[in-house]
Formats: sequence, structure tokens, C-alpha cells
Amino acid sequence: MRPARSTLLVAELRTRWTGFLAAFLAVLVGTALITAALAVRDAAAPTVQPRLAATAALVLPPRAAGTDGSPADRIPWSEQEAADLLAALRADPRVADAVADRAFYAQAFRDGRPILDQGAAEAGHGWSGAALAPYRLLTGRAPAAADEVAVDAALGVPAGSRLTVNLTAGHAEFTVTGTLDGPGYWFDDRTAAARAPGVRAIALLAAPGTGTGPAAAARTAAGGRAEIVTGPARAALQPRHLEHRRFLATQLLAAVTALALFTTAFAVAATLALHTALRRRDLGLLRLIGAGPGRIRRMLLGEAAAVGLLGSAAGGPLGLAAAPLLGRLLLRLDAAPPDLTTRIAAGPPLLAGAVATTVSLLAAWTSGRTAARVAPLDALLDSRDSDRGTGRLRLGCGLAALAAGAVAAGATAATTADDRVTAAITATAVLTTAAALLAPVLIGPLARAVTGPLLRLRPAWPLLLRGELTASARRAAAVAAPVIAAVGFAVLLSGTVQTMRAAYPAGQALQLAGQRIVTDDGTPGTTDEAAAANPIGKAALPVRAFVRSADGTTTAVDVLGSRDPAWDRPGEATLGRSLADRLGVRAGQQYGIRFADGATVPVRIAEILPDDPARGAFVMSRAQVREHDPAALGDDIFVPAGARATAVPGTAVHDAMRYALDDYATDARLTDTLAALLIAVATGYGALAAANGAAAAAHARRHDLAVLTTVGGTHRQLLALTAAETALTVAIGAALGILAALPPLAATASGLAQATGAHLGPQLHLPTLAATVLGSLATAVAASTLTTWRTFRRGG
Repeated sequence: MRPARSTLLVAELRTRWTGFLAAFLAVLVGTALITAALAVRDAAAPTVQPRLAATAALVLPPRAAGTDGSPADRIPWSEQEAADLLAALRADPRVADAVADRAFYAQAFRDGRPILDQGAAEAGHGWSGAALAPYRLLTGRAPAAADEVAVDAALGVPAGSRLTVNLTAGHAEFTVTGTLDGPGYWFDDRTAAARAPGVRAIALLAAPGTGTGPAAAARTAAGGRAEIVTGPARAALQPRHLEHRRFLATQLLAAVTALALFTTAFAVAATLALHTALRRRDLGLLRLIGAGPGRIRRMLLGEAAAVGLLGSAAGGPLGLAAAPLLGRLLLRLDAAPPDLTTRIAAGPPLLAGAVATTVSLLAAWTSGRTAARVAPLDALLDSRDSDRGTGRLRLGCGLAALAAGAVAAGATAATTADDRVTAAITATAVLTTAAALLAPVLIGPLARAVTGPLLRLRPAWPLLLRGELTASARRAAAVAAPVIAAVGFAVLLSGTVQTMRAAYPAGQALQLAGQRIVTDDGTPGTTDEAAAANPIGKAALPVRAFVRSADGTTTAVDVLGSRDPAWDRPGEATLGRSLADRLGVRAGQQYGIRFADGATVPVRIAEILPDDPARGAFVMSRAQVREHDPAALGDDIFVPAGARATAVPGTAVHDAMRYALDDYATDARLTDTLAALLIAVATGYGALAAANGAAAAAHARRHDLAVLTTVGGTHRQLLALTAAETALTVAIGAALGILAALPPLAATASGLAQATGAHLGPQLHLPTLAATVLGSLATAVAASTLTTWRTFRRGG
């Protein structure tokens, strides 16, 4: 029996390959996209920093928990704690040297302008850290005084010359004592310790012939107070600007993968379901000659597995070829580490192929449940007679999805800014699924509503359209479903971008009306020099600090140093209510705060106020915060109307509208590109699946067309009728897609209006909507008319 089954499977694939073509292409494209995303994700994984290449092990302090309970920043050691640990490590003969790794802001200026450096926030180091690469001194000597520095030879500044370097205190003149063959600004160890007194890592150099000895020595010396990492795990220590880039890359790749997976499942399920429904007579013949329901299911699963494997085999190499292009796109968006290099590996295509094949099997299993129940007597019926009413399971799932989508859309308005887009996409996915499941129920009434007024004008072809769409609603739904998904996502994503473009600049400009803003210009933040030059106005100093929660865990919190007289009270802190509740503190309580220098400072909780993002959740005196975190850079400085705003080198002064537009433009390039990429994926899948459905539907109507030909219908008239039916089906699908996307888009607009104070409703980007609808319409009409024309060429 098994050879017979294999022969039957091969015969089905060979004779009906056109019916499987769209599913094959959907799997191919889905596998390619997922493979490319996985390959870029692997390439963007953290690597050991070049300046730590020679280290045998890193000794890292324990992590704190974030306010949501997830792992957060490491708790820095104080100078004394680090000194004790360094002494114990250096006393071990297996350790050639132990170095406290320090990193702080340092950036050279030339002709009054900063030399652009994306890693400037952590470009300053102590001289002893140069041995960790190791970087060699090419000219001159090591720095030995507070006004001396060694720099990268690529900077082009010779030893003995003077160089302006910007630090958190402001600009200062330094003598360049030497040049190295590696990046960074290297100060004497005493100066580095003063600028970054807390120790976040200790690097170990191995004594000759000791192998893994330094790691063992560290475990003995630390005694459970630290995490010891060796080999590739040393990548745990990463510059923050690279961590941010990797975070952006992860979010972008996750969005592409999720949409590719959803649209692949949507397209494959619609294609296989339609293909199976059109074979009802053939399945009845198999039942008539003795094939049981199990064999029918296994045959359909075998076909889906073959399609999935073949599509994956073709899509995997295509995805590996496309990965460098995706990587370059992320680099242009500053959403990937600069050293991103994609490599050919078996893991991404194998994983993507397994996912795509599983999606095909699940789609076949869903359609196979109904196909396996085909009665032998159905062999006497034509497949076109199999368009029966919507099943109870499909109807129930559709109504459940509709209810869940309504709840998800309502919740979108209440989510935070970081989660709002994800929530809107989730709600749209659920609502488009509901619309696709309920399409057979909706298409008939909608077709009657559209064609009703036309019956008075020319009764023949509107009546045919109405009858065909009403009698073959499930077949029409197979064409409409992918259009629903494509248009729904296109409306949501383009509308969200438009709504954000209208909301954020307008809302921010409204809040800042009349103010002048001193913002960084070529630097990663503002310095104390800029704050001193603008003594009037808000000049916040954000830092990370560590506190004890009510459950005893150490929690990392964002502390805002303020010079506002209401909050600038050394020894006191003001908290927002939500954070106070999470930490379990109350007004009047003495509370210990551990800062970046490792010192724990007792403060009194002066007030607990309602949450206010403009004030901050944990506010203290700026002077006290600066005392314990000399490496922190300040936020933009907001100077009120009537006061003078002064720019120092490395800053610029903008009015409220210019500042709002520039601030939004920072993220707009990223969001616009992501939206365009996701819309292209959704539209491409939708057009492909719609074309397949239209072609299959046209093929199923060949007997009806033959009847119409015998009663006087010309080929031109019947081609026009086929195109009109397909166009009406696409239009209905587009309308349902818009309706599915509007509630999440409206909820997104409502949330943005509340957050920004701007008065606006949901914004539709009509060019994107038109392009998506017209693309689906063109491919579907072309496929249906071409199939009908080929039917005529073959003689009906």
C-alpha cells in the first residue's frame, strides 16, 4: 500500500502543480524572510569587545532587577570593595594582572565642533586598561597627570600637541602624551577613577601557562559575590550604544518574522483550503474505491509536507542571499552594530524551513478535517457544487476572534507608548482573522447591497454577479481573505505612522510652547558646562541607581537629578505613586540608595505624588546626584520664555517646533522604514494569495462559462464578467480589511492624543491604501481573466 500511496501523492503533485504553486511561493517567501531575519539576528549577537580581547576572564558584579522584575543593570562595586577584590586577585599566582575596567564620556573637539563618535559616551578609560586589548603605544609615553591623555593614532593628533576634550564637566585642554593603535581616550588611572569611581567589571590577564587558572582564582576570591565569564561569554560586557542598537535590531527583526509567519500561515491556509474544496469530487472518488478518512488526511498532509519542504529548500538559500541586504538596511537605519557581518550557516534556513513546513502541515490538517468527511456519493457531484454554508466551527471561531479583537482594540488605547504599536498589530491580526473566517457569511449580503442599485440599470450582469457571489461565498472568501489581511495591515501600519507624525511633534510643541531648548549637537548629552551657561530652566540629570524593594531584592531605578527648587533638596527624594507602591515605601521613610560610585546614601522620602512623566518617578537634588555619579550626561535643557538660552560648543538652541520636529525625526526614519517593509510583506503575500484564489475560482467556473457561452455569451463578455466578479470580491475584501484595522487605529490615535495632548483622530495614508488595493486588484483580475482566457483557448 505504501508504494501506491507514494505514487498517488506524486501523481497529485504532478497533475495539480498549478493549484499548489501559490502555497509553494508563499512558503518560499516566508522561509526566505525568516531565514534572512534569523541570519541577521545571529550576526548582530554580542561579541567580545576588541579592547578586552586579551583578557582571560571578566569578574562582574551581580545584576539588579528592573522595576518589572526582569534582570537589569549590574550593581557597581565601590572603590573599597573593588580594591579588596583586586588585592585578592593580584595575590594569586595564576593572575598576571587584575584591572578595574572603567568607561566614561570623552570626546575630542576640533575647531569648536565635536568629532563624531557613536561610542563617545564610554570612550574614556584608565591607562591600565590599554593592556586588555592589548593596544600598543606607537609614539610618546603614557599619561601621568590629570591634564594628560593618550589617543588613537587615527585621530591625527601628534604627541606633544594640545587637544580639547569634552567631559561631563565640560571642555578641557589636555596634552597628548602618546598615540596608540586602538580607539579611545586614555587617562592616568587616578583621573579615570575620579571620573568613574564605581567599578562595573574587573578584567583578568592570565599568567603564562595557567590556562583557566584566572577564572578559578576569581571564583575563589569573589566567593559568590560576582559572576565570572570567560571565552565568548565575555561579550556580556557591552557598550550601551551597541546594546541599544541590538535592541532596535531585535525589535525590527521580530516584527518582520512575526508578520512573515502570520501572512505565510494566512496565505498557505487559504490556498490549501480552496484547493482542497475544489477537489471534493476527486476525494469522493477515492472514498468510493475504498480510501478511508485517515488515508485522505494522510494524503493531504503529505502534499502539504512536500510543498513545505520544497518551498523551504528553495527559500532557505534565497534568505541567506538576502541577509546581507537586510543587514545593510539596518546599518543605514543605525539599528545594528557597526561590525555586523552576516555569515552562511545551516541553522537559520533549517529553523525557518521547519517553521514554514509546520505551518503548511497545520493548514493542511485544518482543511483535511473537513475533506476527510467527504461522502463517497460526492463523487457524483461536481466540485463547484461543494460550496456549502459556513461550518459551525468556522463560524464559532470567527465570532470568538471578533470578540477577542474588540477587547484587544479597546486595550490598545490604555497601553504604554512602548507597547502601543505591538498591541495594535495584535488586535489587527485578530480582527483580520475574524473577518476572514466570517467572510463567507458577509460576502453574500455585501454583494446584494452593492449590486442591488445596478439591477434597475442593466439587470443581466449584476444579477449574475449577485448569484455567483451568493452561491459560491466560500470560494469568493478565498479571494477576499488575503486582501483583508493585506489591506488591514497596510491601513494600520501606514495610518499609525501618519498618526504618530501628526501627534508627537504637535503635542510636544504644544507642551513646550514659548520655551527655548538647549540640546546636544554631535554629542551624546549635555554637560555641566551647558547647564551652568543656562542657569534658568529645567536641566535634568538622569542616572541609574539601586534600591531595596519590599521583598528584599535590589532593584534598578531611574533617578532624576533636578535643580528645580521644589525638588533640589539634598538628602530628600520625591517619588511617583506607582514606583513607591512597587518599592513598598511611604512618605517620611528613610531609604538607602546605592549610586554609580558604589556608595549607599540614606535619603528621606519627602513626598509621594501622583505619577507625572514630566517630573519623573524618582527625583532628587541634582548636586547630590552629580556628587555620586560624575560620569552621567544631562538631558536637554528647557529654558522658559523670557530667559536667555545659551549654546556652548557641542550644543544647539531650538525653538519648540524645531525641537519637536527634530526629536520626532530621530525615530521617524526607523518607523517609516519598518512600516514600509512590513506593508510590502503583507501586500506581496496578499496579492499572491488573492491571485491564486482568483485563478482557482475562475477554473472552477469553467462549466458555468460553457453554459453561458451556449446561450449567447461572447468571450469578451464573459472575460468582463469574470473581471467584474473578481474586482467586486477584492473590493469587499478591501472594505472588510479597512473595517478590521480602524478600531485598533482609532484606539492608537486615542492613546496618542491622551499622551501628547494633541487633538487628532485616526489618520489614513491614502496613497498606501490605494497602492495595496490596486496591487491586489491587478494581480487577482489578471489571474482570473488569464485562467478564463486559457479555458476558452482549450475549448471550454
